[in-house]
Amino acid sequence: MYNRRLSFLASAVLNEPRHVKPSSGESTVFISNAYAQAAGTAAATPGFSIEQMALPALMIVAFYFLLIRPQQKRAKDQRTMMEALKSGDEVITSGGVLGKVNKVTDQYVVIEVGNVVGSGGAVEMTIQKAAIQALLPKGTVKAI
Repeated sequence: MYNRRLSFLASAVLNEPRHVKPSSGESTVFISNAYAQAAGTAAATPGFSIEQMALPALMIVAFYFLLIRPQQKRAKDQRTMMEALKSGDEVITSGGVLGKVNKVTDQYVVIEVGNVVGSGGAVEMTIQKAAIQALLPKGTVKAI
């Protein structure tokens, strides 16, 4: 047994094929030698290839249609809504406050959020235009 191991090690070091007959109870193991390939034969040819750029280009197009374009559309809709604000519109703010627009300036909007009980005066808040989340249909504030 010890002799067989030595002969196997010697053949592995010398890159010689193994010719050892197995004794009873052992099976033959076929191990082929691995040799390194010559330089340049395994390397791909350098240069530009359309196939190399297909996947990154496809990913860029997918990102544009799935992420960038919908965000630009939402931003455009928000700008259009803020420019179209006028007195009498009912809005909801990003903080969840419902109110009726009383006055619109360049940067700010004054909204009426309720009435003072007893005196009949209106409770007004001055907020930034950018804090307005959405326009509500007429009559929404009174219905609540």
